[in-house]
Amino acid sequence: MEPKSPSKLKLSIMGFAHYKRAIKISVVVLVVVLLLVGALFVFKLGEGRRVSKGSYYTVVVDCGSTGTRVNVYEWVEKDANKMELPSLLHSYPDNLTNGSLLKTSCKYHCMQTEPGLDKFVGNSSGVRASLEPLITWSEKIVPFERHKDTPIFVLATAGLRRLAIEESRQVLEDAETIVKEHSFSYKRSWIRVLSGKEEAYYGWVALNYKMEIFRHHLRSPTLGLLDLGGSSLQVVMEVDSMKKDTHFMRSRFGFIEHNILAYSLPAFGLNEAFDRTVVLLSHTEALGESTGGILELRHPCFGPGFVQNYTCYGCFGLNVGDRENNSELHKIEYPFLYLVGVPNWEQCKTLAGAASLNSSSLDWPSTTGADYKSSFCIDRSGGLLNLTAFAHPSARFHALSGFFAVYDKLNLSPKANLTKVWEKGQHLCSKSWADKSSVSGNQYYDAHYCFRVPYMASLIEDSLCLDDKEIFFGPADVSWTLGAALVEGEYLWLSTATSQISTLNLHVQFMSSPIFVFVVLVGLLLIVYRSQFKLPMLSKRGAAPGASLHSYFNQRRRPN
Repeated sequence: MEPKSPSKLKLSIMGFAHYKRAIKISVVVLVVVLLLVGALFVFKLGEGRRVSKGSYYTVVVDCGSTGTRVNVYEWVEKDANKMELPSLLHSYPDNLTNGSLLKTSCKYHCMQTEPGLDKFVGNSSGVRASLEPLITWSEKIVPFERHKDTPIFVLATAGLRRLAIEESRQVLEDAETIVKEHSFSYKRSWIRVLSGKEEAYYGWVALNYKMEIFRHHLRSPTLGLLDLGGSSLQVVMEVDSMKKDTHFMRSRFGFIEHNILAYSLPAFGLNEAFDRTVVLLSHTEALGESTGGILELRHPCFGPGFVQNYTCYGCFGLNVGDRENNSELHKIEYPFLYLVGVPNWEQCKTLAGAASLNSSSLDWPSTTGADYKSSFCIDRSGGLLNLTAFAHPSARFHALSGFFAVYDKLNLSPKANLTKVWEKGQHLCSKSWADKSSVSGNQYYDAHYCFRVPYMASLIEDSLCLDDKEIFFGPADVSWTLGAALVEGEYLWLSTATSQISTLNLHVQFMSSPIFVFVVLVGLLLIVYRSQFKLPMLSKRGAAPGASLHSYFNQRRRPN
């Protein structure tokens, strides 16, 4: 067989070098790709760990009936892999920032403007004056770099609930316009009116989270909630089993389901109850007339010399002209009244007790025996709550907001029985009525305080029938806004934790996915194919290329 020519042999050698270079490039490329994938995996995993250690914020604006308040909550993730609830690092305003932007009657841990947004229907400048300083203050609390990923929830309660739908919608649109101008994250669904059940439920979540009932994945007895606001009363408790009740709901917050009853009673807030006392008095008290022609109504829960302008809707009186003609009573409206203080503790107790039962008359005995009260709580019917009828025997209730504000002024222990409340309330009111100098702080609040003490006690004892239950006042810094931040913002911590786990799972799945395995196998096959490719044969003996080349040239040098 005639050996190949030098030119053909040179081409074969060049082809071998080309294939060898291709193999080296393929190996290098494959190694680089694997290194990049591994580096990306490590970087993403480390990034997830850094996020889990950082804090994030939630801003909740409480648009209540008496004022608009804001709370800023700072959170940190506990353990994303175990799907733990976030830990609350800080709640603002705190002891250092506590106070009001305006001089208000806010009595417990709030940053507030007054009055409530329900007073600003068709008044966008009034809505702005209420919200703008609160949001601006929140922006100073939240670090600037976290503004864009900090959600803000503007949630209205009883004040806007009692408005017509179109009126409340107009107020919320004005609120949305203001929120848009700031840097926090928001959605239209985050600016809305809460239902009474939602407000009650958020308060229950806040209380049990604060008291660390939700800390473990194991089922623990939850705490009952009594939350007294300006317009409504919220009552929430856990029950053993599902009940056929419109107030029943199943809580899926956290990790364990709870069967709870959540009530929101719009007629039993502090302001609503007081308004009811004025209507009751207008039925029984003779209306006097001031020197200026303004009607006067004497109120037994106010001190001597107290006079307050008051607009009364639903008051009754005699129309003099009609009385002379047919002696019939007619309902008339007195838009302007003077409430005049004529202090009388026993009459104030009777009035407050009737208001706590939503009674239409004052024929309700304020001082009754235990037997009467027991039968009253067991046998009564109507829209009042008898919590002893379905609350668990070991149920423990915490009284918050308006309850705590009244209790705090009495300076009692957190677990004070109602007898002490009655005694201390009578003592303080008698003292303030006798000595005007003892009235301090907000005059309106202090003046109404002597109605609120007997009303609070009657509400617990006679309307809710909880006089023999364990009731604790406080904690002071628990508000339904904390529950709203947890429930409304649950997607934040849940999605953050889920995304971190998903990122880890994504990389693990990618590393073990068929596509990745296929790519690796193709690369390995390419390497094997390149290394197994047949090189050109230089001799039948398979001599070394160098030796074959040497003998070939030697043959060419031999003479014929």
